[in-house]
Amino acid sequence: MTLLSYLHYTPSKSFLFQRFCSHSKIAHKLFDGSSQRNATTFINHSISDSLRRNSPAQALAIFKENLQLGCSGCTMDELHSTVVKSGLECDVIVGNSFITMYSRDGSFRDAKRVFDGMLVKDMISWNSLLSGLSQGGNFGLEAVVVFREMMREGVELDHVSFTSVITTCCHETDLKLARQIHGLCLKRGYETLVPVGNMLLSSYWKCGVLEAAKSVFYQMSERNVISWTTMISADKDDAVSIFHEMRLDGVCPNEVTFVGLINAVKCNEQIKEGLKIQGICIKSGFASKSSIGNSFITMYAKFEALEDAKKAFDEIHFREIISWNAMISGFAQNGFAHEALKMFLSAVTETVPNEYTFGSVLNAIASAEDISLKHGQRCHARILKLGLYSCPVVSSALLDMYAKRGSITESEKVFNEMSARNQFVWTSIISAYSSHGDFESVMNSFQEMVKENIAPDLITFLSVLTACNRKGMVDKGYEIFNSMTKDYNLEPSHEHYSCMVDMLGRAGRLKEAEELMSEVPGGPGVSMLQSMLGSCRLHGNVKMGANMAELAMEMKPELSGSYVLMYNLYAEKGQWDKAAEIRKEMKKKGVRKEGGFSWIDLSDTEGSLTMQGFSSGDKSHPKSDEIYRMVEILGLEMSLERKVAV
Repeated sequence: MTLLSYLHYTPSKSFLFQRFCSHSKIAHKLFDGSSQRNATTFINHSISDSLRRNSPAQALAIFKENLQLGCSGCTMDELHSTVVKSGLECDVIVGNSFITMYSRDGSFRDAKRVFDGMLVKDMISWNSLLSGLSQGGNFGLEAVVVFREMMREGVELDHVSFTSVITTCCHETDLKLARQIHGLCLKRGYETLVPVGNMLLSSYWKCGVLEAAKSVFYQMSERNVISWTTMISADKDDAVSIFHEMRLDGVCPNEVTFVGLINAVKCNEQIKEGLKIQGICIKSGFASKSSIGNSFITMYAKFEALEDAKKAFDEIHFREIISWNAMISGFAQNGFAHEALKMFLSAVTETVPNEYTFGSVLNAIASAEDISLKHGQRCHARILKLGLYSCPVVSSALLDMYAKRGSITESEKVFNEMSARNQFVWTSIISAYSSHGDFESVMNSFQEMVKENIAPDLITFLSVLTACNRKGMVDKGYEIFNSMTKDYNLEPSHEHYSCMVDMLGRAGRLKEAEELMSEVPGGPGVSMLQSMLGSCRLHGNVKMGANMAELAMEMKPELSGSYVLMYNLYAEKGQWDKAAEIRKEMKKKGVRKEGGFSWIDLSDTEGSLTMQGFSSGDKSHPKSDEIYRMVEILGLEMSLERKVAV
């Protein structure tokens, strides 16, 4: 491989380098005898060796040194200038090389300029430009224009021409164009070639036409690993059976095959098949590959099989940050916040975290009330140190973490420093204000969000309705609730109905609340019934309260909330006999009132993951005796201050 051929990934002849060298004093010396020819061979070998070791800079340096360019650096433009000076710009092979070199570098205007300047163009010239444009991703239209010009000029089309233009169909997901090219392939007899068939298969898959992809696949007379892999990825429902057919056909799967297969199994929730595939990967030595290990981690995480996910993680020999991210995310999404944080702390000792690492661990910290906020603040410090603060994924996760952990000041600070605010960001700050009972800030933020043409989602509306509920703004709440379906085509969930029922109940509009309950799709749940029961107690409606309690107890007889609320309602109304019956019923069913639980973040637990939890009468703390003595002293001091005040 020569230097120029490396730059455009197209094999070329070593004589190209020799023709360059023929214009230098060194080249004249090299070709004076066999020893000189050996020297030229040695130079070519040195350049090729540098390219094989993926060191183009070194290859350019060798090229420059031996050509004695006399310039401070050797770039593509300088290389092109040397060719022009040498009088080789009219050579078709040289021109073709430069077309592809510029195309691979993304310099499509330069590639087109070289192409247009060529007096003689062959099929390779056209294919070089077409291939570069089609693989550029954003030049689909230009690639199609070049393909049509080829046909108008009568240029012979080959499999490279067809695979290049079909690649454009993949990028543009242009089904009409794909069908036209397919027809032309059939007419010219190229549909039987494996590379062309593979590209047609991929094109139909990316255009969402599975039946057409299947038709191409089963009409192919020969299929390679790419054909089978593409079909496995395209047809997720039959991926396992296609994989078995592939093995029977004697085609060995590769990493990409297994990644597509594992993804299909994950989407179809076929855990038994997933276990079998992992066994095959272990036997064939693929389990230690990071891409496959990562796929197994995400698959098992979706199946909530975190132990198996950890085993897949341990199988990976070389763990990149993607592997750590998959494991952290798996723990976080399944509610194992402590494990997610521990995994993060292990990850930072072995590798450098990225934005997705922080997104997952901050989500874990946000969802766990008993993890110290200090860990979130430490993550914040790391983010600033690594320069990831401006990343939307990170800043959104930070905002959400501070909002859910009650640090409204930090939430506002992060929000105000964000340059771009999406739906998630607005919802996070609105939820933060709502949880703090700041009705005005909730409504102002909601109105500003709508003004910026960012559509609120179900969570946004729930936060706004919660704020209206806490403020007692029933009419405003109804207006917001009705706008969900009217203005945003969003169907309210049980949570939205429950919030509205609670809002109406608290306001004493019990009859309206009861009517709204009857409109709930699927009927009211326990939380809604208990909410209504609480409103009945608040307004002393024993009859309605008893009906709500009976329904709630039938649904969830083991929950103490319904019994306690009804007991309190009877007690407040002086109906002690009925209150006693509730107590007897609780005792008979073994229902116990759940105690409240609180956490405190102690300054002497720097190395601890969690805060110290406690409840009423709790003596689990090793220093509980000292704590209770201090509580007693504080109680005495409060009594003394009260007496002094009197």
